[in-house]
Amino acid sequence: MNTTGNRDKWLLFVAFAFVAALSLPAAAQSTQFEITLLSSRTYAVTGGDTLAQVRVPASTPLSDVLVRLNGQDVTSAFRAVDAFTLQGLVTGLRAGANALAAGPRSTGQILAKILITNHPITGPVFSGPHETPFICQTQNFALPITGGTAGPAIDADCSIATRVDYVYMSSSGTYKPLVNPLLRPSDLVQTTTNDGRVVNYIVRVETGTINRAIYQIAILHDPVTDSAITPWTHPVGWNARLVYDFGGGCAAGYRQGTSTGGVLTDLWLSKGFAAAASSLNVFGTNCDDVISAETAMMVKEHFIEQYGVPRYTIGWGTSGGSMQQHLLTHNYPGILDGITPGRSFPDALTFFTPITDCALLARAIGTSTLPWTLDQKIAVGGWGNWDFCIGTGSSDWAVLSLALIRPTAQVSACNATIPSALLYDPVTNPGGARCTFFDNAVNVFGRNASTGFALRAIDSVGIQYGLQALNSGQISVEQFLDVNARAGGYDVDGNFISGRTLADDGGLQKAYQTGRLDSGDGGLASVPIIDYRPYRDFVSDPHDSVRSRIMRARLIAANGDAANQVILVSPYDGNTNGAAIFAFLQSEVLRLMDQWLANMSGDAASFANLHQKVVRDKPSELVDACYDATGNKVTDLGICQGLYPPHGNPRIAAGEPLRNDVLKCQLKPVAAADYAVSLNTSQFMRLQAIFPDGVCDYSKPGIEQQPVAGTWLGYPTPGTFFHLQ
Repeated sequence: MNTTGNRDKWLLFVAFAFVAALSLPAAAQSTQFEITLLSSRTYAVTGGDTLAQVRVPASTPLSDVLVRLNGQDVTSAFRAVDAFTLQGLVTGLRAGANALAAGPRSTGQILAKILITNHPITGPVFSGPHETPFICQTQNFALPITGGTAGPAIDADCSIATRVDYVYMSSSGTYKPLVNPLLRPSDLVQTTTNDGRVVNYIVRVETGTINRAIYQIAILHDPVTDSAITPWTHPVGWNARLVYDFGGGCAAGYRQGTSTGGVLTDLWLSKGFAAAASSLNVFGTNCDDVISAETAMMVKEHFIEQYGVPRYTIGWGTSGGSMQQHLLTHNYPGILDGITPGRSFPDALTFFTPITDCALLARAIGTSTLPWTLDQKIAVGGWGNWDFCIGTGSSDWAVLSLALIRPTAQVSACNATIPSALLYDPVTNPGGARCTFFDNAVNVFGRNASTGFALRAIDSVGIQYGLQALNSGQISVEQFLDVNARAGGYDVDGNFISGRTLADDGGLQKAYQTGRLDSGDGGLASVPIIDYRPYRDFVSDPHDSVRSRIMRARLIAANGDAANQVILVSPYDGNTNGAAIFAFLQSEVLRLMDQWLANMSGDAASFANLHQKVVRDKPSELVDACYDATGNKVTDLGICQGLYPPHGNPRIAAGEPLRNDVLKCQLKPVAAADYAVSLNTSQFMRLQAIFPDGVCDYSKPGIEQQPVAGTWLGYPTPGTFFHLQ
């Protein structure tokens, strides 16, 4: 059986079900030894172990293969998965560089060799120096369903011992704890997965820490009837797909977090999907997409090493979760195979930058002596309603967005968990942690040499607020001049100033070079995107429909088309009927994304690029559409626009193109011919005084606007980056 002539006998012992589930290619002759890693990229291995694969030429019996790690024989960790392939979970990697080699044992030759770089399970891998301070919160992380918390951290990196709990779905339609996994409660129900398997609805929930984040993995697993979980023996109920759930919000970090996006969701689990999530994939905990990408990569690596390679991974999450999906795919392609950004935003900068204009406009109009109608305010703001800019309490998004540019403890995005003694104060603690978006991502943006603060990429010089409203006759010349004269801006501490907000050239450069502003290129053209949202343009809420249109405009500008993106809109979800339709829409999104990726997985045709494959394999029923108030699907986009009219934001209302990707505009001299209305001599002189250096010229790229420098970038020190691959 251990000779080349007897290879067929090996097939009797291969786990064909596993091979099918992982969508491995059919066994074929290999002409040489080849080593690949299945769980991660060679330069981004973590935790001292990796799932490796060795392809063996037909001339070498599998029994004659020798695999070495740093010169030591590790062949016993490998097993045959087909007639020409060995796979093994290689452990014992040392920190830093490692060599994994393979060849015939009989000759001692090394015929394949790869270099593996191993990083600590606590990170970092590519996000740069760990953020400090960093507050552990394992003791506050509530374990869902089973109760209790994750317990106190056992080291300075906020680690805990990994634990496994079981829950089950009861006949009442709720999850309950399964204290003894060997018992079967009388109210336990079964579920039918989307590949037709009927199994007990019992869920294994793993909780641990990776990259200083608390992660959870959930998967259908019956410990009585299923085999022990390994990368080669997975639960009968797992459909070989993984959903990675990203949590919403956007706030500065400096803490571990007390929740994840969630893994115990019936929508996925009942159909057989496994789910993974972590506390540093919640943007409301830490709005740094590089840390989010690193964490997702590491958690997925662990999942593969324990459960096996998923057929594909679907990104899931709304709001801040949508920002992460877009940015991870843009900058670190390969972590997610398809994304489903709900209530979407292209990125964090595009989320909060135009919202910060709200406070300036509300302040300018609120102090004006001129009369302003509600319609005129809406026209200048660009949003679907003016309340968005002047809301109160939890709905005051204009004020809340300022937290992302205000570093002080009293009015910043700092979480109350962080001791005030550690936080920045311009007088009492100028060296403290600054809770702004830019300071939180200082490894990417770098520091201002004079202040030591992170470089900023927010600017309002030359923006003519209300320009479209002026040219359309909705506001008067006097109102236009008045609002722009009063608008002002923000200083480095987010305080109101009479002048306009000034960006740092270096900050602008980094925002574009490193992909913090999602330009639609990178990896985004090569994945399926289902963008879906409830229509909320008329309420005080930032999840307005223009965000989807902005992302589409960027995809078209970068790639020539947006055929890999589908936009779906449902009614307002703030009532029972709308919420039910949105829930149905989510189930449709999962079903259609699964079908789309399955089509791609089974498509062996040749393509010039992945974008062509994505477009070719899109399900025919998956087109831009909306759902009316009764839940009927409407594919006539004219009707959809009437039901859910799109709006803009203050910068689009100031003449910026729909791409909304100009962080700081180039300027041109003020010219009377540029306006659809006549300005008298006095008004023109006032306009020149308001804009002494000129006004935005949106026919030109923004200052420092440039293509992204590449994907898979690492940040060894603040403000520097290199290509990992």
